[in-house]
Amino acid sequence: MFLINDTTLRDGEQAAYVAFNTKEKIKIAQKLFKVGADELEVGIPAMGRKEQEDIKEIISLNLPTRIMSWNRATLKDLEASLKCNLKAVDLSIPVSDILIDVKFKGDKNRLLKQLEEVIIQAKKENLFVCIGGEDSSRANLSFLKEVMQLGNSLGANRFRYCDTVGILTPHTTYENIKNLVDLNLLDIEMHTHNDFGMATANTISGFEAGAKSANTTVIGLGERAGNASFEQVLMSLKTLLKKDVHINSKDLKDLITTVSKASNRRIDTNLPIIGKNIFSHESGIHVNAMIKSNLCYEPFSPIDVGLKRDYPIGKHSGTSTLIYHLKSLGIEANKDVLQKLLPIVRQIVTKRKKVLQNNELRELYLCLLDI
Repeated sequence: MFLINDTTLRDGEQAAYVAFNTKEKIKIAQKLFKVGADELEVGIPAMGRKEQEDIKEIISLNLPTRIMSWNRATLKDLEASLKCNLKAVDLSIPVSDILIDVKFKGDKNRLLKQLEEVIIQAKKENLFVCIGGEDSSRANLSFLKEVMQLGNSLGANRFRYCDTVGILTPHTTYENIKNLVDLNLLDIEMHTHNDFGMATANTISGFEAGAKSANTTVIGLGERAGNASFEQVLMSLKTLLKKDVHINSKDLKDLITTVSKASNRRIDTNLPIIGKNIFSHESGIHVNAMIKSNLCYEPFSPIDVGLKRDYPIGKHSGTSTLIYHLKSLGIEANKDVLQKLLPIVRQIVTKRKKVLQNNELRELYLCLLDI
């Protein structure tokens, strides 16, 4: 069973220049649940009263899903989460030598003692505990094992493997996660960043290696280059890993629009899963095949994600595209005319850098027909 723990409202909002108001947070939480997020990480209570009030608003929605907060592994942060009536917490600690040196002056014993103290208190409160291993991808695996052994002995529920600076490759991800899964200590959660464009791929590799859950953000929001994309992971689980996921395309589209507006982020037309042009086929060879079978050049249907298929009339179009559009206009195309028309279409499109519209195609065709 694969789970998505979406952190749009925490790590997504940590992206530079992004800030959600309370109304936006509530909308995003509701839509994430409707579309298919299994768990939600909704904020950092230690930020103060306003953040705590927002978290309480989300909890009051009574969504039938686990709501989690992010915390440093300190009693002070834990207390802030308890004030929000949260039932699940991520307790973050640095696990690479680089960050341990900076944050704990290299004292691993002090770090582990502090983690132990906070986990014990969290379990006294009957909380679901995830240990967040900050910078896991640059950590020594033996130290990760030590952290997980400690967590297991204290009743922690999960270990979050964080590729904090996005340096993993899918192969390395698989090897590292397989080693940790084989320890049979704690369930593994993937937390990947996209600095080299591999966040989603690394998340899927983690799942294939035995990880049980993954953090995502809508449209890949997050610090620097962002996090693994919610919509990409969701569709990968459904299509590639065959998880039983029901996706309402209208709800997905609403979610993407809401987050895009709230974060003031543009959706590129070729963005995987949701870019408006990803089901546009211009190549003549592709269009010819697609008209015969939609399976030829699409891994899933545009209907699944609320998009439409299109065959733009462009430089690389062939006669199949022209026939398709002329037929939609009620014209049975003459093949001889089409052979004359095609180079004219290509010349026009190349010169003006803009595809032809149906009315323009009709005019050109009729003009050549009369010659």
